[in-house]
Amino acid sequence: MKIQQSAISDYNKKVVTEHKENFDFLSTKLTKQGKDVDSITAKLAEFQVAIPSWALGAGGTRFGRFGFYGEPSNLEEKIDDVGILHSLTQTAGAVSLHIPWDIPSDYAAIKEKADALNIKFDAVNSNTFQDQAGAKESYKYGSLSNVSKAVREQAIQHNLDVIKIGDKLGSKALTVWLADGSCFPGQNNFQTAFQNTQDSLIDIYKGLPEDWKLLVEYKPYEPNFYSTVIQDWGASLMLANGCGDKAYTLVDLGHHLPNSNIEQIVSILQLKGKLGGFHFNDSKYGDDDVTVGSIKPYALFLIFNELVYGMQNNPQNPDLAWMIDASHNVKDPLEDLIQSLEAIQEAYAKALLIDQDALRTAQLENDVVKCQEILQGAYRTDVRPLLEKARVNAGGVINPIGAYRALGVREQLIKERGRNTVATGL
Repeated sequence: MKIQQSAISDYNKKVVTEHKENFDFLSTKLTKQGKDVDSITAKLAEFQVAIPSWALGAGGTRFGRFGFYGEPSNLEEKIDDVGILHSLTQTAGAVSLHIPWDIPSDYAAIKEKADALNIKFDAVNSNTFQDQAGAKESYKYGSLSNVSKAVREQAIQHNLDVIKIGDKLGSKALTVWLADGSCFPGQNNFQTAFQNTQDSLIDIYKGLPEDWKLLVEYKPYEPNFYSTVIQDWGASLMLANGCGDKAYTLVDLGHHLPNSNIEQIVSILQLKGKLGGFHFNDSKYGDDDVTVGSIKPYALFLIFNELVYGMQNNPQNPDLAWMIDASHNVKDPLEDLIQSLEAIQEAYAKALLIDQDALRTAQLENDVVKCQEILQGAYRTDVRPLLEKARVNAGGVINPIGAYRALGVREQLIKERGRNTVATGL
C-alpha cells in the first residue's frame, strides 16, 4: 500500500482551518519571545528517526505474543510500512535492519523500493542473542564473550557478514547489542568475559569500511539477571575506546536501572565525542520498550535539552543515529510508531524553545529557581502546531493518527495481506 499525495492533501483540507488558527496563535506568542519560528519548524522537518524493521509487527513478552492483523510478512512489506509512516509524518525517513531477520533476497530491488519511498538504510543490527538454524555453535553461554574460541569466531563472522549486507544497502553503521552475561554468581569470570568481548569487538572493528561507525549498546540486565558483560555506559565507552575512533556508545532509554540520570549520561558522552546513537522508548519498571513519551515525557524533554545543547556546542561528537526501539504488544504497530514519532518531535521542539543563553546566565549566577522556570516554561508550551506546520511544509499530514484512521490504512493492509501474516522479529 502507498498513500497518494492527493489523499494527504484532501485530508489536510478538512482540518487546515483549526491548524492555521492554532499555529498563528503560537507563532505570534513565540515571536514576541524572540523565537525564530521558521528556523524551529525547519529543524523539526529535517529531524529524521529510523524505524526498526522488527517493530513493524506486534511485539511480545517472554510469556506470549499476540499478532496484529495485516502484519508485514517480508522485508518488502516492511519497507512499504515505513513508507506509510514517512508519507504521513515526514519524519521516518530511514529503516534499521536486524540480521538475520531481514536479509534482502534482491538487494537492487530493495534499494529501488526504498529509494522510491525516500527511505534510507540506517544502522544494521547483528543478532548473537539467538541461535540460528544450521549454526554450528550455540550462544547459550554467550557470544563475543564466550570462553569457547569457536563460539566467539562464529559471532565475529556473523557481525562481519552483517557489515557486508549493510554496505550493499548504503548503511554506515553497525550496532552491536549483546545478551552475554551470567544468571548465577560464579558462573563467569568477569574479567575474562570483558576481555574476550573487547578482543572480539576489535576484530569486528577491523572489518568496518572507512566511513562506518561501530555502535556499542549496553544493558544492565535481561536476559541474564546476575550480570551482563556490557552493563552500563562506562563499560560501553571503555570498549569503544579500546576499538578506535570510529567506535561509539549507543544509548537506549530503556537500558538503565530505575531513576538513572540519562540526560547526564548523554551530555558527558557528547562532551567526550563518544555518543554515536540513540534508541527511543519509554518504561515504568525496566526495559519495558513502550511508546516513547507515554510514561516519562518530562524526562524525555530533559534528555533532549542536553542533546540539543550537545549538537550546538560539541562539534567533536558526530551526527547521531536516531532510532525507535519499542514493542507494541497490544497496539496497532503503525499507530504506536506514529505516537512515538510525535513524542520525539514534541520533546525536540520544546528543547529548541529553551533560551540557552538565559539558562547559562542563571546557572553562572546559581539562580536555581530561574533555571527551573526556564526549563519548565519551554516544557509547558503546547508545540503541536509547530509539528503540524513542519509536517505540512514537508508534504505530510496535519494529524497523522487521524489521517491513518480516516484513510483506513490498517483495513487496506489486512485486505492486501490477510489476517494471519506474521512479521519476523521478536
